[in-house]
Amino acid sequence: MSKATVTIRHVAERAKVSTATVSRVLNNNPCVRQRTRQTVLEAIDSLGYKLNVVARSLKTSRTNTIGVLAPDLSGDFFMFIAESMNRELARRGYSLVVGTSQSSEEEEAKQVRHLAERLVDGIVLIPVGGSNAYLPQISDFNIPIVFVDRILKGYRADKVLVDNEEGACKAVSALIGEGHHRIGYLGGNPEVTTAEERYKGYCRAMKEAGLEIEQKYVRFGNPTLPFGYRAMEDIIKDPYSPNTWFIVNIFTHLGATNYLISEGEERTRQITFASFDEMPYSPLLRYCRYAVQQPIAEMGKAAANLIIDRIEGIGPPEPQTLRFKTRLIQHKLVR
Repeated sequence: MSKATVTIRHVAERAKVSTATVSRVLNNNPCVRQRTRQTVLEAIDSLGYKLNVVARSLKTSRTNTIGVLAPDLSGDFFMFIAESMNRELARRGYSLVVGTSQSSEEEEAKQVRHLAERLVDGIVLIPVGGSNAYLPQISDFNIPIVFVDRILKGYRADKVLVDNEEGACKAVSALIGEGHHRIGYLGGNPEVTTAEERYKGYCRAMKEAGLEIEQKYVRFGNPTLPFGYRAMEDIIKDPYSPNTWFIVNIFTHLGATNYLISEGEERTRQITFASFDEMPYSPLLRYCRYAVQQPIAEMGKAAANLIIDRIEGIGPPEPQTLRFKTRLIQHKLVR
């Protein structure tokens, strides 16, 4: 018998179980006893049975595939989210297709449509900006969408977010508590909800402390490493600029740090940062006093479960918003 002719019936005969039991094993059904599962898997391996995913999808109208689209796959945050999602999706019998919008709203619209046309069962989207003009077109495909990290305003979908405003407020308040009263802000595009909320947190902390926000030292831009580098290069040229800054994310933080290290210590010795995104290497960033830690693993797991529940018709009919708390991490500055 060639491998091409092996069917689920042959596997059932080899394992001495019903074809329904083999199907449950293939679909990762938790109701199958471990011993039976192992027997079926050994039969599959010995016969060289290959699951015909295309045929199954035509029969069930599902591919058991989830599309994930992020602005950039080079950063740790987005990849950690995808990694966490993948673990949970695999546990529930789904696989992952990952794509990038290259921080372009036009490319994002193109990639969302591409995923929909590839017959993914659902899409987890980390949107680039604030435009949702193209999403109504996607509703024709009847594909669930879950937003992670940020949202597109006006589009009803499940969301997995963190308390950005509170996290930023706590970080800035911690700096103020250490005696820093002139605190600048390096932020992202205000149209992006994460950047908008983090700026609100910065403003709230300054207002509650009765401190002036010096608008000259509030900078907005695409929150990337080059933006952080160029912004800090410009700031250092101003002898009256603050020594203390709140930074919107890890990319901008790395860019600002890179410039300061290249500049030398005479002007930069007293610089202090608080920033969103605690990463494993954050203690190595010499100007980082505080970092806001997001529960990335929990966010990825929650997104995976939300999208599967929506696909399988589990849970409330109305979209859910899950908003996780952040944690403030303190680091020792090396002067």
